[in-house]
Amino acid sequence: MNLGTVAHAARRRAGLTQAEVARRVGVQLEVYGRIERGEVFPSVPTLRRICVALEIGSDELLGLELSQPSGLRRLVDAARGLRQPQLRLLHRLARSLHAEPRD
Repeated sequence: MNLGTVAHAARRRAGLTQAEVARRVGVQLEVYGRIERGEVFPSVPTLRRICVALEIGSDELLGLELSQPSGLRRLVDAARGLRQPQLRLLHRLARSLHAEPRD
């Protein structure tokens, strides 16, 4: 998938209009529409603002994420937006699940 396709899908998942994303990113609606259609590639600062507006990582937006099993993707999606203490707890839980069984 190209950047425009990923941005479009992420925007739809977030329930945002192109106008809302364009406003958050600080570009004209027409410019954002051209980005989603794959007609232009945004500058690096604009790319970063798109990631923030759509709440996705730059690797995902650029199509660089490795394919993840659906269970892992669900876990990552669920972890987004957790506060730092919750993330630490989740990390400890995951580490404990990998611990060697004790005899």
